[in-house]
Amino acid sequence: MCGIVACRTATSAAPYLVHALRLLEYRGYDSIGVAVRGSDAALVTVRSIRRVDDLAALLAARDPDGLGGVGIGHTRWATHGEVSERNAHPHRDCTGSLAVVHNGIIENATELRAELRGRGHEFASDVDSEVVCHLLEEHVDAGRDALAALEATVARLRGSWALVVLDGETGALVATAHGSPLVVAASPLGVFAASDVAAIADWVDEVVPLRDGDVVELSDEPRWMRAGVRRSAPAAVSAAPARRSVEPLDHPDFMAKEIAEQPAVAAGILDALRPGIERGRLWRELGLPDFSRVAVLGCGTSLNAGTVVGRAFSRLGGVPAEALVASEAAESVLPPGTLLLAFSQSGETADVLRALDDLDPGIPVLAVTNNPHSTLARRASSILHCLAGPEVGVAATKTFVAQVVTGVCAALSALTAIGRVPRARLREAVEELARAPERLARALDVGAATIPPVVARVSAAPGFVFLGRGAGVPYAVEGALKLKELSYRWAEAYPAGELKHGPLALVEPGTPVIAVDDGAPRLAGNLAEVAARGAAVVTIGGPGSTVPTLGAWSPTRAAAAPWGPLDAVVPLQMLARELALGLGRDVDKPRNLAKAVTVD
Repeated sequence: MCGIVACRTATSAAPYLVHALRLLEYRGYDSIGVAVRGSDAALVTVRSIRRVDDLAALLAARDPDGLGGVGIGHTRWATHGEVSERNAHPHRDCTGSLAVVHNGIIENATELRAELRGRGHEFASDVDSEVVCHLLEEHVDAGRDALAALEATVARLRGSWALVVLDGETGALVATAHGSPLVVAASPLGVFAASDVAAIADWVDEVVPLRDGDVVELSDEPRWMRAGVRRSAPAAVSAAPARRSVEPLDHPDFMAKEIAEQPAVAAGILDALRPGIERGRLWRELGLPDFSRVAVLGCGTSLNAGTVVGRAFSRLGGVPAEALVASEAAESVLPPGTLLLAFSQSGETADVLRALDDLDPGIPVLAVTNNPHSTLARRASSILHCLAGPEVGVAATKTFVAQVVTGVCAALSALTAIGRVPRARLREAVEELARAPERLARALDVGAATIPPVVARVSAAPGFVFLGRGAGVPYAVEGALKLKELSYRWAEAYPAGELKHGPLALVEPGTPVIAVDDGAPRLAGNLAEVAARGAAVVTIGGPGSTVPTLGAWSPTRAAAAPWGPLDAVVPLQMLARELALGLGRDVDKPRNLAKAVTVD
């Protein structure tokens, strides 16, 4: 979602800000802006509702000698107020000397705005973030420096925030966070802050994540405060894993690149985790208590991956498992003996973090995330790093595969450690899992040959139905999610047995019905029902299927792979991408969506 960058450098800040904002584009945004302190101490603010290239052109038109080395930048994903230049960040106070960028939501913004207006402040935007500027203005007018003014300001706020403030008059740059991620770092090039390590990883070796309530002055020797008391900085973490290219290199887009990386991602995870499965070592090293049931928590693609992992616990070890939609988890009752697996690619998903606030704090939590330094990782009892590497495309692909493979490794090791799976059955499952990279690679080849004709056949359809049975259902759900995310066409996913209970009304001549056909009993009868009504049936399965990516799928393989047909996800991703490209969509940055959903 929204992205923040700030810097204090010996040279012009503008090139640093533009490069960092380009690296934040993957998060999704609808407006962008920067504020840079000029040589005359005045703030130069440039904002746009287009892309980074437009902002860079607007900055280039300015006198580069008039732009100094201190600045802040922001990519906004609209929550309060329409998408417009006036609502883009940075926002400024009445005097124009204070500029603020903000991630999160100020829940009491309406009452604060009314209060500030009553004292004569004039607002230039509709966004909640602007109240911060005017509160700061009052504290600075009262004689506080920027650091003290920011501490006093956040004491009035309710909600979540990562905030960076630039005082044009003094050149001070200060930051704080509460419930929203922010890191700071220093190097010979300067002092930096960002909401995502990737934005500044090219210039620093380590970053320091802010704890809730930390307030820091970004100076040559950063000054850390907490509750008005000088504090030492938290421990630093490596920035190297977050370094990424802003170009997809040998692929037409990042999504194509990340789909193609899935066999290698699966192989890397198995190299790291497989040795710890068979004797339960992987599980024991997590330091979690024994359990009698499992709940998986997540949103979107992460919830689909968690559902697959939960089924592995149930089908292999007979452990009851349930899937919790994070935004609806507040009223869930988790019995004693439950292990909670929290899935989030970024580790900053607001719905997941809020759910942890609402659920029983005594429940042990295993975080399954691609960001080991995230808020979720810090709050969990233990963590499994998914090892997917950087993922730039907003619609998740390789992180789905990474979460499934990582979670299944943990499930197999845990079931071994607690004695819920016979050794022979475990060995069979481990051997099948070891074939995942090869099967994913085959799915790429088969999909490349068979998906384009499918897209040509269904490209004019206004909507799609996705079906599966048993272990195939979460893959059908994930396929429908990818297609709607990228193509903006409606796509509904159902267990195939539910067709006759309502969804069959959607089917008319020509309606594409995409079925994950892993040989589940009675699926053929369901497909006959939709074919009889003129549906354009597309099967993703074994030999004889429209897209035969599953190879020789058999009941034996199904028993060995309780996590279901993982290789089916590849053609589903390819279908969504090819259809979207044919419709002229931006597959890396679909409209209205964000990579890291940090507001709820």
